[in-house]
Amino acid sequence: MDNLPSSLDLVFGALADPTRRAVLERLGEGDASIGELAQPFDMALPSLMKHVRVLEAVGLVESQKSGRVRTCRLKPVAMTDAERWLAEQRAVWEARLDRLEAYVKTIEKKSRKRRLK
Repeated sequence: MDNLPSSLDLVFGALADPTRRAVLERLGEGDASIGELAQPFDMALPSLMKHVRVLEAVGLVESQKSGRVRTCRLKPVAMTDAERWLAEQRAVWEARLDRLEAYVKTIEKKSRKRRLK
């Protein structure tokens, strides 16, 4: 197995931080400047910029500077791999739970038959 992180690892790593998730949620409402993104947080603009840079590095956000204002925009296509992986995992677990449910019903049916005898 190679030690280079996959894009999926990088996306989940970026999503692991609650500040970055909050930034993504805010950008889901529309483009915003760094100042607007920083308002709900108790942190300096340079600290928030570090979070934005992480999101930019994994392709979840892009920013553009116009004069002194840097505006950020969500790039939802970067979530495609993560969404696909999560859907695959959901399908696997739903199938397992369906099999477990069928097994439990079989056991319950056998138990009822034994009690009726």
